[in-house]
Amino acid sequence: MGRTKVVSIAGRFGARYGSSLRKKWRDVMLKRYEEYYCPLCGLKTEMERISVGVWRCGKCGRVFAGGAYQPISGLK
Repeated sequence: MGRTKVVSIAGRFGARYGSSLRKKWRDVMLKRYEEYYCPLCGLKTEMERISVGVWRCGKCGRVFAGGAYQPISGLK
């Protein structure tokens, strides 16, 4: 088992692609799979990304536009 403490989800790439690229990819993926508040129903849930900028709420099932990697654009 390799050391994946620093890169966590990007540990599956091993020593490939360089450390800074793996860390940037990790940050994007962690934000993508976080739980967010639905702008339509107001409940905190896991959003499903249908395509780039199109999201579906896991609770109410409504589809709405958002950011490419986050359901609500403008978050950091």
